[in-house]
Order: sequence, then structure tokens, then C-alpha cells
Amino acid sequence: MENYFLILSVVGLATLGMTWIPTIAAKYRISYSIVYLAAGIVLYLLFDELPWPNPFYNNAETIHLTELVVIIALMGTGLKIDHPFSFRHWQVPFRLVSVAMILSIVGLIACALVMLGFDWASALLLGAVLAPTDPVLASDVQVGPPNDGKDEPVRFSLTAEAGLNDGMAFPFTWLAILVAGGATGSSLVADWLGFYVLFKIVVGLGVGYIAGKGVIFLFFHLPEKYNALHVRDGLIALSTTLLTYGVTELAHGYGFIAVFVAAVTIRNFEIDHEYHETLHAFTDQIERILLAILLLLFGGSLVEGILEPLTWPMALVGLLFVFIIRPVATWLSLLGTDLTATRKGMISFFGIRGVGSFFYLSFALGNTDFAYGKEIWALTAFVVLVSILLHGLTASTMMNKFVSTDK
Repeated sequence: MENYFLILSVVGLATLGMTWIPTIAAKYRISYSIVYLAAGIVLYLLFDELPWPNPFYNNAETIHLTELVVIIALMGTGLKIDHPFSFRHWQVPFRLVSVAMILSIVGLIACALVMLGFDWASALLLGAVLAPTDPVLASDVQVGPPNDGKDEPVRFSLTAEAGLNDGMAFPFTWLAILVAGGATGSSLVADWLGFYVLFKIVVGLGVGYIAGKGVIFLFFHLPEKYNALHVRDGLIALSTTLLTYGVTELAHGYGFIAVFVAAVTIRNFEIDHEYHETLHAFTDQIERILLAILLLLFGGSLVEGILEPLTWPMALVGLLFVFIIRPVATWLSLLGTDLTATRKGMISFFGIRGVGSFFYLSFALGNTDFAYGKEIWALTAFVVLVSILLHGLTASTMMNKFVSTDK
């Protein structure tokens, strides 16, 4: 019981801190993620009674916690984008989730095969896990709350990319799972393209759109046209997130895609409506509570040895990805756009990794065995750690100095 009360106290303190630590961190132009990561390290150095946080040995718990954080972040991300959806207005994010992500996956596969000696399944998994940017840890480079005016091209592109690619990376995760399970040849390609790419994406898009339209009808149309059901609770955002995700997964679609599509669909109805601000504010609070817990656990996992399998070649691959593969892949994907060189550089540099990578990895390891599972966990944790420190120390300063003044 004492351990239980200690855990409750830590969670309470962490969530209380989320009410003011982000503001203080912003004042000193660092990410609050660094503060919570450091707090997790200190707590696990001081208290042996806290839950053992190594995700490799707590795979089921890791799947569900990271899954919950990501879907709530996806709802919040979609709700705060002020740009109306269209293929023309969203061409940069679509380039990032197609060309840039695929080039990043290919680059990581090559490094894993040549530099680390991974088998094909493990190399594919590494690429799928690290390629997508994160909607959870990237608040410093994303747009602000709905209708706050902070929607210039760099912030918009990074926000929309984070919302889109957490779902689009799923087919590659499944490809790694299928290869690890022994699937080969034309049957593998047909099965993967037909079911894991086409079918599951279409279901995710369809359910998400229907869910978004349902919320619009119930909580926008009815109150305004028929003077009925004047509900303005932010809880609707959380309910929609859970319902949309659950129904989509039951229908064998990609729930991540569905949640983001539902959020964007809702946001695009009467885009200046003040209710969007209420919906986003609620998801943002829930997301910050869960993120505080997850960052403390991540700090604890560093203390408990998640990086022990990391080798110098693996660390080199991680640094190559952060400083070369992601930036080059992104820059190439942006060729031909009307973005300035400064904006292309900012989008290329801020490819933040985080909770989404943890989910994909734990999900894959929960479905089948990979020869280099522990090594991939160590490398993924290393890349996320580098991303938290590097981008957390530079995002606020660089965004204020370069993005706001670049025309």
C-alpha cells in the first residue's frame, strides 16, 4: 500500500506541475519535456518502490499507454490546425508523409543492414518505427490553439505532418511484422498492399470522416439550427477520440488515421467557431497529464538500463538519422515548393521523435518476435532522447528567431 500511495503522490505532483512548468520552461526557451525527463531520472534514482519502467519487459502496458497518448494527441492536433483542408493547401504535409517518410525508411533500412548487420525484418521495423514524426512531443514547433494566428507555413507543415504520418507509418510496421513471421514472395506483396495498405487506410479514412460528420451534426447543426442539445463540453473531444479509434480498430482499419481525419473534419466546419477552442483545450489537458506520466517512466527506463544494448555503431546510426537522413529526405521532398530556404531548413531539422515511435515498436514486438528487439528498443530510446534534448533546447529560440521573421 505504501508503494501505491507513493505512486499516487508522484502522479499527482507530476500532473500538478503540468499547470505551470510549461509556462516556466517557455520563459527560458526550453521544452518542458526535458524537465519531466530529468525528473523521471531523479525519481528513479531516489525511489526503488516505483514501477519498473523498462518497456521491453512491460510490453502490453507500453502499448496501451503510448496508444492512449497518441490518439488523444492526434485529436488535439487536428483540432488546432487553422488551415482549411484541401490537397493544394496541404501539399507540403502530403509530401512529408509520402516522399520524406519513405526516403527516411529506406535510409534507415540501408544503415541497419550495412552498418549494424540487422536482418531484413529488424531493419524494416527500425525504419517504420523512427520515420514518423511525433504529435505528442512537438508542441514547441506546432501551431497554437485554434484561431490564435500561429499557423505560418513551418508550424502548419510540422503539425499536419505529425498528424498524418502516425497513421501512414502503420503499413510499414505491418510489413516488418509479416516479414518477421516468415511471409515471402508475391503472396506477401499482395496481402500487404491489398489489406494492410489499401483496405485498412480506406476504413480509417471512412470511419474518421463519418465520425467527424456525426459530431458536427449533433453538436454544431442541431444546437444552431433547431435550438436543441446546447452541449459545449470539451469531453466530446475525448469521447469522439475513443469511440472513433475503437470502432475503426474493430473494423480492422487504422485508428490513428481515423482519429486525425475526424478531428480535421470537425475543425473544418465553421472554422472560426469558438467551440473548437473548448474541444482542443480539453484534449490538451488530458494529453499533458498522460505525457507527464510517460516522460517520468521514460526517465526511469534510462536509469534502469534501456540503453545498455546500445553500441557505438548503433549510436552513430541514430545520429546519422537525426542530423542527415531526416533533414536530407525532407529537403528533397520539398523541392519544387514555394517555401523559402529558411523554411525548408526548419521543417527538415525539426523532425521530432517520441511517443509514436515507442508505440509502433511495442506493437510490433507484441505481435511477433524480432531478432534484434532489444537493440531496436535501445536505438529508438537513444534517438528519442537525442530528439528531446536537441529539439527541446533549440525549438523555441529557432522558431522565434527564424520562422517569425522569414517571409
